[in-house]
Amino acid sequence: MNRITPYMTGSARRQKPEARGAGSSTRARYAGMTSPGTLALATRGLRKSYGSRLALDGLDLSVPSGVVYGFLGPNGAGKTTTMRLLTGLLHPDAGEIELLGQPFTRADRRRLFDVGALVESPSFYPYLSGRANLGALAAAGGHVAKGRIDELLELVGLRERAKDKVSGYSLGMKQRLGIAGALLSDPKLLLLDEPANGLDPAGIVAMRETLRRLAAVGKTVFVSSHLLAEVQVLADVVGIIAAGRLVREGTLEALLNDQGVVRVRVDREQAEAAHAALEGMSPEPASASGGDEAWLIVHVEPSRAAEVNRRLAEAGIYASGLEAGTDLEPLFLELTGGGASSEGTMQGIVQ
Repeated sequence: MNRITPYMTGSARRQKPEARGAGSSTRARYAGMTSPGTLALATRGLRKSYGSRLALDGLDLSVPSGVVYGFLGPNGAGKTTTMRLLTGLLHPDAGEIELLGQPFTRADRRRLFDVGALVESPSFYPYLSGRANLGALAAAGGHVAKGRIDELLELVGLRERAKDKVSGYSLGMKQRLGIAGALLSDPKLLLLDEPANGLDPAGIVAMRETLRRLAAVGKTVFVSSHLLAEVQVLADVVGIIAAGRLVREGTLEALLNDQGVVRVRVDREQAEAAHAALEGMSPEPASASGGDEAWLIVHVEPSRAAEVNRRLAEAGIYASGLEAGTDLEPLFLELTGGGASSEGTMQGIVQ
């Protein structure tokens, strides 16, 4: 069994996270994987309706082995329905699912012993301890190695509270116990629905590093999340769905390649002249930043920040602030429409 560094919080984890480790090798593997049989997880033409409401409309996912895959979409886009179909909790109306290179149907439930899952909020016996709850889950599933429960309690940072009743656990502690439960059988594929739910910032960082290490030892981690910034730091590959269909999928680096921006802060009275000086570089209209200053956003690669600064200087405009970077949020809003769903979801909020 592969050993994973324990889950820690606080100052013990205040260090620069590991590099993704996937890099060009992940991009190369992903580029060549178009057949479901070569993937850790794949869906083809997946459809599901609830009465007259179409939840999934021919969803095609391709999840490579050994990566963290970020699954994003607006509220009502079909993410939770997808998770339920992947774990056999629902039956698709049409389409195919492949898990770990083999077709999956509800009749193949024993194959889920190789898949760990945390879908929606974890449920436990409140009157039992954390350790006893994991013991009950282990008895109902596949083979669990001796000592695995203690190892996982250490991994998720619950060793000191292992004997306490779950009724006294916080939401974040229950979430961590749920992740431990999903890892009981040492699965090759991990399906996590909003794993950061209820975690404090230190807990989110610790969870992120734990999931990265799982991918580093060859496991595939499929994460549905509404935290765009967290997915941007965590994932190797991202899939974005809207209205039950996949609208974009690829390595994070490739998706962000065209989403670079340079933000420049200038005197408010010079904002119009600055916008004119940057003509041809796709500047957005200036927005207030407080006081007598304004920000302009220029849609160019971060490496062109010096060019932006030079153009302004040549026009006699001297920036008081310059920031460069890439962001997943503009791409997400562009691909999903960035507006309210039929269920009333506000712009930019994802679930």
